[in-house]
Amino acid sequence: MADLVSKLLAERLLAPRYVPHQIIGDVVRFTLAYNPGAAFSMSLGAYSRVIFGAFAVVALVVLYRLYRMTGTGARAGDMTRIVALGLAWGGAAGNLIDRFRSPLGVVDFIDIGVGSVRFWTFNVADSAVTVGALVLAWSLSREDSDHRQAQAAARRNEQLVPDGLAASSALESAPLVRGSGEGTEA
Repeated sequence: MADLVSKLLAERLLAPRYVPHQIIGDVVRFTLAYNPGAAFSMSLGAYSRVIFGAFAVVALVVLYRLYRMTGTGARAGDMTRIVALGLAWGGAAGNLIDRFRSPLGVVDFIDIGVGSVRFWTFNVADSAVTVGALVLAWSLSREDSDHRQAQAAARRNEQLVPDGLAASSALESAPLVRGSGEGTEA
């Protein structure tokens, strides 16, 4: 929602296109631009809108599946992952809606750089996708690291207690049961 509102405001307040409005000196500027392609203004010609729209739909489905696999546990890692997936999903949905809303392309307006050295122009949805992807990658790498540490601890414990020793101590602590076979008393 914040993305769509910011794009509508950018179109209304920043026209004409490509005229920079300084926000924080020359470092952060708002400059209205339309991106008919994808990230970094990639274009596939006349079919860009359809191809990148289809790609966004696939990304939304994948993100939704990841969300469903995450579960709703109360662990901090789950909540971090859910927030990250929400950011990425919301950003992808915002750009998908904008791609079909405007015949000129996705509205970009946040312009970062110094002097003539400018990075690409982007929007709130792009920021959400980027932050969501980074937080998701960080969360998954932490989970993988925790899993490896748990496996290493389990291996250390196995080395401390040999299998034979564990089995013999289990037998020693088991109650003795006498049967009614030959040579046994009832």
